[in-house]
Amino acid sequence: MDNTKSHWEQVYATKGSNEVSWYQTQPQKSLELIQGTGITHDAQIIDIGGGASTLVDFLLQADFQNVTVLDISAASLHNAQQRLGNAAKRVTWLETDITQATLATDFYDVWHDRAVFHFLTNPADRLAYVQLAKQALKPNGHIIVATFAPDGPTRCSGLDVVRYDPEHLHGEFGEPFELVASYHELHQTPFGTEQSFIYCYCKKRS
Repeated sequence: MDNTKSHWEQVYATKGSNEVSWYQTQPQKSLELIQGTGITHDAQIIDIGGGASTLVDFLLQADFQNVTVLDISAASLHNAQQRLGNAAKRVTWLETDITQATLATDFYDVWHDRAVFHFLTNPADRLAYVQLAKQALKPNGHIIVATFAPDGPTRCSGLDVVRYDPEHLHGEFGEPFELVASYHELHQTPFGTEQSFIYCYCKKRS
């Protein structure tokens, strides 16, 4: 964990949140999928690796009242809190490694992750992630995970990644999760290049 944390602290110490390649001014597909689940405004939502994302801003604007942002990097969380100002008090902030985190059981209605899971190149880390998602999501809870697609980058922010198609990404999560839908996104980076992503939307079986 220490090496991983040091890496990401260094990234966010040297780059603004809007200077990482996966940054989106408006995370449209994530918002569409979260709002499309039909959850109420008091539902519990957790954004994994959300320190550099504006998703929390838009969820608050949409009047979602229980948003948690989890990130391994204290610097990224601080950047998000500074950006939100007083609105940051409406958010729960968790600084932890998702592969070693402790979360409440059957607590979250929506688990969202855009661009964390593909950094888990160690099968044991992926298993820990999946087990935690299974434990923390409510029965019939929703999970939205976006990773680089098969034609996406092989490395990002100086690290190797694992690329997925929807079948293989769902395969990592397995039988406890039902694949509802999948989508492709061609993301325009802040540097004018393109990154190919896939999104998988699953529900945790009751």
